[in-house]
Amino acid sequence: MAQRRNVTRRSFLGGIGAALAAPAVVPASVLGAGAPSNRIGIGMIGLGRQAYHANLMPFLRSPDTRVVALCDPDAWRLENARKRVDAHYAAASKAKTASPCPTFRDFRDLLAHPDVDAVMNSTPDHWHIPISIAALRAGKDVSCEKPITLSIAEGRALCTAVERHARVFRVDSEFRSIAYFRRACELVLNGRIGKVRTIRTGVPAGDRGCSPQPAMPVPRELDYDLWLGPAPLAPYTLNRVHTPHSYARPGWMRIRDYCDGMICNWGTHLNDIAQWGNGTERTGPVEVEGSGEYPTDGLWNVLLKFECRYKFASGVDLIYCIDRPYVHFEGTDGWILASYGRGLDAHPKSLLDSVLQPHEIHLPRRSDKGDFIYAVKNRIESMEPAEVGHRTTSLCQLGLIAIDRGKKLTWDPDAERFTNDETANRMLTRPLRSPWTF
Repeated sequence: MAQRRNVTRRSFLGGIGAALAAPAVVPASVLGAGAPSNRIGIGMIGLGRQAYHANLMPFLRSPDTRVVALCDPDAWRLENARKRVDAHYAAASKAKTASPCPTFRDFRDLLAHPDVDAVMNSTPDHWHIPISIAALRAGKDVSCEKPITLSIAEGRALCTAVERHARVFRVDSEFRSIAYFRRACELVLNGRIGKVRTIRTGVPAGDRGCSPQPAMPVPRELDYDLWLGPAPLAPYTLNRVHTPHSYARPGWMRIRDYCDGMICNWGTHLNDIAQWGNGTERTGPVEVEGSGEYPTDGLWNVLLKFECRYKFASGVDLIYCIDRPYVHFEGTDGWILASYGRGLDAHPKSLLDSVLQPHEIHLPRRSDKGDFIYAVKNRIESMEPAEVGHRTTSLCQLGLIAIDRGKKLTWDPDAERFTNDETANRMLTRPLRSPWTF
């Protein structure tokens, strides 16, 4: 395992200029499509449950990428990932061993590695923005787990950074790659249900509360201060972070210092589809109100249940609640229901047999990781770029703010400000612990 280095702000920023000056990927026309130098060097930052089970293997299997660096403040997770990467490349080359993949505890060291062209950010939610913006500044393309932010102000800062540094960004949600969700949006966008009147979205229930937890010794393998990063200082306890030597569902997903809970977690999947089909993926609602229930005590403090109601400038209503994962589009001429794991239903049923004509809207058909790789190689926007991901995450966060304020709020999606509540406007950002500002 590579040793942590002390990276000063000056030396870190000083290395960024060189990274920006160099091309991320050598064009195939120069070296041939199979040349090693033409493969995108992927740095994996965050190697917990989602990375280990979902995000790592597609990059290992792709002929267009090579995983060239790994990073996690948990040494056990870091070593597990290294073994998987090394074993994969050894088997692919039919060699007994492969050169060990470089490993880092600190993401800044990974970003300074010369072979890293792009990063997969699979860290806890509170690290998404600081790491993603640092990677963009270092000249790296970024795929980031959803929800991409913990505040609306963070999302705007991310969009600004993507534009300023001219990098590819992708929200790592697979729902736009699921055929029946894409099909539902195509039918709606092409007018098969008439004028859209109401959209309903649901997400699964989250976890119940957790009783107060005593402070515990930090596991030897975990750099807990680095894990906390921009979050407030807090004593270590197992249910605050994750179970050692395990990929079980982690406690941090139920604590608002690190995650907003189901309202933004699954919400950024289903509401992204709602935004896609509604044609509002780069804007937002004009009104929002909501209600919800929090735990009354204990460590975990995200919403247990909620219902949010939004109105768009077009008059479309969106009703979003804890239920099961689905998107239901209701129009003047029928409805279409896309249910996660179940597929499509519609009224009238004949909608499902509708054939799209060549001149109509056809949405892209790529896998989630395939879309990121395609966008990096062709220097184009991904299927879910920063602005789109920001607007979807904002939609969920607007509902959360409305619940916390206990009133109907009016929203200006162009200015990204509330027009009737200055207290709500102060909730558009969150304090970050120095030095993890952006």
